[in-house]
Amino acid sequence: MTPLTARIADGVASIPAADWDACAGAGNPFVGHAFLSALEASGGVGGRSGWQPVPVVVDGADGRPAAVAPAYAKSHSQGEYVFDHGWADAWERAGGAYYPKLQIAAPFTPVPGPRLLLRDPAAAPSLLAALEAVVERHGLSSAHATFVEEAQLPAFEAAGWLVREGTQFHWANRGYAGFEDFLADLSSRKRKAIRKERAAAVEGLTIRHLAGAEIGAREWAAFWAFYQDTGARKWGQPYLTRAFFPMLGEALGDRVLLILAERDGRPVAGALNLIGGDALYGRYWGCTEEVPFLHFELCYYQAIDAAIARGLARVEAGAQGEHKLARGYAPVPTWSAHFIPDPNFRRAVAGFLQREREAVEQDQAVLAQMTPFRRVSS
Repeated sequence: MTPLTARIADGVASIPAADWDACAGAGNPFVGHAFLSALEASGGVGGRSGWQPVPVVVDGADGRPAAVAPAYAKSHSQGEYVFDHGWADAWERAGGAYYPKLQIAAPFTPVPGPRLLLRDPAAAPSLLAALEAVVERHGLSSAHATFVEEAQLPAFEAAGWLVREGTQFHWANRGYAGFEDFLADLSSRKRKAIRKERAAAVEGLTIRHLAGAEIGAREWAAFWAFYQDTGARKWGQPYLTRAFFPMLGEALGDRVLLILAERDGRPVAGALNLIGGDALYGRYWGCTEEVPFLHFELCYYQAIDAAIARGLARVEAGAQGEHKLARGYAPVPTWSAHFIPDPNFRRAVAGFLQREREAVEQDQAVLAQMTPFRRVSS
């Protein structure tokens, strides 16, 4: 067998899009060349962002990438949505340097998906070994693959990485022909509450769904204002740049869906979504006018409408948010995998993860009983 060769590339953009996407596939837009290279070109990563792109590539016998990982050297723990600040504090109190660390992720994106991007599935162990070698040869504290799709967990576990469990809230399409079909699955009280919310949210407003070329400079300017407002309230400053959004729209075309609320022709709120192979991914929201329930309408109910219209299997509306339960979004587990070479530090983290998982799974069981769906008598 011809040995595989591993290397660190100078950014995703340095790898031909066809080669990267032959590994990434087309199902999840957040690991595609278009999304990741737009982050680089717009300045969202690189420079002084604390996200230095260091994609790890395993080349096959034909000289083309057989496997790639979207990897970043991180000098902080911002923009990850899987929180390890306590680990960093503990390691640094013990005299270690937690940063830089290696992050395998779609930056600023709490969306489950593949983190080992494989044109050749047999290259997975080599890619994991290459990621571990980057950590050890460069004296990094650890590597973290966040929001790993469940199908890839066995590969990480076989390599000895620690697995962490979290929770998100996703909406599942049970073959609905329309929103009313979805409501029919809910209890009477919840149906009435949602109808009331929707009516209040859109009073005096026009809701528009725009995709691809329908999103022009005016709409992107409005959405940038929305994004800045949300970013300033949540993070202090936005992670992404103004240039990123029109770049993304141009690169992904009709896979970008912008849902706008307008009052007398003036945009007052918007929600940006990406469309994958079987899911609609809600990513960013913001407003310049506070309207009761409008967040729920644009981010959750209109997303359901769009998913049903496109025959998509689910809506993933971002991280956290128990308020999604009442809107028909159910708890699902999410996963991350962690490589920690120091045996004592690894032992401490493993103990924490075991205790945390027990609490997370208990919480999921409780939350699953709080969904608005009608109870079927046995």
